[in-house]
Amino acid sequence: MKAIWQDKVIAEAPHEDLIYIEGNWYFPPGSVNQDYLKKSDTPYTCPWKGKCQYFHVGLDGEISEDNAWSYPDPLPGAIQKVKKDFSNYVAFWRDVKVSE
Repeated sequence: MKAIWQDKVIAEAPHEDLIYIEGNWYFPPGSVNQDYLKKSDTPYTCPWKGKCQYFHVGLDGEISEDNAWSYPDPLPGAIQKVKKDFSNYVAFWRDVKVSE
């Protein structure tokens, strides 16, 4: 599967390596081109997953704010619920399209 932003592939991994949580595909950290991510200061804590880290997506001055996120240290109950450790996996939304 691929995550595409402005016709650029910014993440790519086999379908079986991704984790599907609440309607979003989470890419393994090593499959994401970190050059396109910049940490955001936007705060959010999910009641069952824990503290979220948002990222701005972009390169060379073009930025889509808070368009990706991950859970660096998910709550233990969340890992049990998902049945896989999704620490630092990255999900995308809005103008980042995820496809096969």
